Amino acid sequence: MKLGRKFKAAYSLRILFGIPVVFAASFAFLPASFAQTAPQPHSKKSQPLSSATAKPDFSGVWFVDEYHRNLLPNEDPPFQPWAEALFKQRQAASENRGPDSGPDPTERCIPPGIPRTMSQPFPWEIVQARDRVIMIFEYQSLVRQIYMDGRGHPKDLESTYMGHAIGKYEGDALVIDTVGFNDKTWLDPMGLPHSDALHVTERIRRVDHNTLVDEYTIDDPKAYTKPWTAKRTFELKPDWQIQEYVCSENNNVK
Repeated sequence: MKLGRKFKAAYSLRILFGIPVVFAASFAFLPASFAQTAPQPHSKKSQPLSSATAKPDFSGVWFVDEYHRNLLPNEDPPFQPWAEALFKQRQAASENRGPDSGPDPTERCIPPGIPRTMSQPFPWEIVQARDRVIMIFEYQSLVRQIYMDGRGHPKDLESTYMGHAIGKYEGDALVIDTVGFNDKTWLDPMGLPHSDALHVTERIRRVDHNTLVDEYTIDDPKAYTKPWTAKRTFELKPDWQIQEYVCSENNNVK
């Protein structure tokens, strides 16, 4: 699904949750606050890779090129038996959902987790600092920090929705290693499950000035028989700004 710059908040909610148009219409009074074309007076184009820093520039506001509800549109991942059964159960529950609620945890304002947060039909911004890369998501106003100072993952890591991320630059790629997830999120809106053993590795590359590609490797031996990969492409939106998003239960966005 190709999404244009001036998508409406109600439309975004409808494609996220499959909410009927008549329900989405109740949000029509909202201002167009979801990352529209608010000018950025200080916006600037990415600079060439500096020989002194040897760090690629990923800064800017990004938006998913095509929105898909499936992380793997053309195939199923290599499920463990319990994970496949849970996936089918979630699909059945989604098909028989009520008009105002469904089984998807994000409908109760649960964060989508990684990698799903990045593929929501809302923009997100990359800010590169000296010792970390920061991702600021419009959806649910989430923030993800990737530590770039050479540290490892803590041994006494507390499980969270977004996990604990460390990263490094490899040539023109940003490589992100994330662990420490809880098991309360779905990998995609179709209901792909995962366990608390989820390990996500990403390779983010800027293939041209306006295009970012993120390649995910999903490694979760409790839920899948072997690691598997997926990919998403994002477009640079130089004139967009991240706007406020407040989520409350039952899909009320204020």
